[in-house]
Amino acid sequence: MLNRRNFLAQSSLVFTGAAFNRLSAHAELVLANYEHLRAGIGAGGYGSLRPTPSQNTGEMLLELPEGFSYTAFGKTGNQMSDGHLTPPAHDGMAAFSVKGELRLVRNHEINGGIGNPGAALGAAAKVPAYDETAGGGTTTLIIDPKTRLPIKDFISLSGTLTNCAGGPTPWGSWISCEETTLGETKFTTAEGKVRGGFAACHGYCFEVPAAANQAVTPVPLKAMGRFVHEAIAVDPKTGIVYLTEDQGTAGLYRFLPKRRGQLSAGGKLQMLVIAKQPQADLRTKQTIGKKLNVTWTDIPDPDPAAADTETLAVYKQGFARGAATFARLEGIWHGDGSIWFTATSGGNNKLGQVWQYMPQGNDGGVLKLIFESPAEEVLDMPDNLCLSPRGGLVICEDGHNEQFVRGLTKQGQIFDFAKNITPGYEGKEFAGACFSPDGTTLFLNLQTPGITLAIWGPWQRGAL
Repeated sequence: MLNRRNFLAQSSLVFTGAAFNRLSAHAELVLANYEHLRAGIGAGGYGSLRPTPSQNTGEMLLELPEGFSYTAFGKTGNQMSDGHLTPPAHDGMAAFSVKGELRLVRNHEINGGIGNPGAALGAAAKVPAYDETAGGGTTTLIIDPKTRLPIKDFISLSGTLTNCAGGPTPWGSWISCEETTLGETKFTTAEGKVRGGFAACHGYCFEVPAAANQAVTPVPLKAMGRFVHEAIAVDPKTGIVYLTEDQGTAGLYRFLPKRRGQLSAGGKLQMLVIAKQPQADLRTKQTIGKKLNVTWTDIPDPDPAAADTETLAVYKQGFARGAATFARLEGIWHGDGSIWFTATSGGNNKLGQVWQYMPQGNDGGVLKLIFESPAEEVLDMPDNLCLSPRGGLVICEDGHNEQFVRGLTKQGQIFDFAKNITPGYEGKEFAGACFSPDGTTLFLNLQTPGITLAIWGPWQRGAL
């Protein structure tokens, strides 16, 4: 994000005199052009950000609004309660209440590209793994709600690959999604990189009960599709699961389970279609606030063998049947009767869109674009998101330069909530935004160097 303070600090190293003055004036003009999109104090925002030290370590990792505090824990390489070292690449996450305990289930987006025997988390200790050549998975942390620090942590899913995001279920589990379709086939990419050669096929969703006290036996939920998964959201009224796909040409999917709350029992996978607009391209030229009627089309083969080397094998089936195309669908969340999701590179400027889907009955609904970024200064490639207990959206950026957590109000205005200032890692993304069940703590991950954060403060002052 370009703001006056950072712009001046950076530019002064290079530019002087008239050139500096011209660029300074341009920065002010850019910011002024989008002031109407910003939510200030009293309109949902929390005011300016300031460097804030971690309460437990003293590290200066974040800028936050006045009155907010945080703890930092669960760092990559730290020893966990089960004796294993905390894996890297912290990503999607959710918080649960389990018999009075506050728990986090956290993804680790690990993929070496090639199957490597013994790569699975906890392989030396014979932790049950889906694929012993794959290094991704999840860890579970039990958190003291008073200190906001972990009491216990351990591996809870092993042998999966590129566990990017996922989502919580109403029945108390985390669905961890694989953001790859690599499998047993070994091949060379156009760039000359060797990929594949794993002991099992990947590109699936896996369920991890939040109550599990050790690593679960992994079961791929194959009926939910084999594609480049990002995240899921479950409608608690119907049990329908909505799924995003992180590709330049992506579909929005839904899974209708045969048995509510029992995803392993199978079901039907479908892809979103815009009514009377077959193969609609929603990546650009969309109107904020315009309502689009939606239908759904079946995916004939949700687990195609071709996915080993063709990441779009599922998408192409839906597209051929009239389904719509989005640009890199990532974060998705259910709340207030709607499904909220981001298109990370969607929009005319390829800087991101935020969409709302409102289900209506069993076969349709209404889709609406609620925000599109006009400039990096406003929103730079939205990724993970969650809905706060107070109705605002928390959006993690995965952008080009500085990394922010933004808030989006019900009125469609945006504001800065947190900025990554971790020394040496300022350009690394936020991920895993989720609130504790009581709504008092926002949990976040810094994917690199791999840190989990717990943030609290005067939420009532704004939209979050």
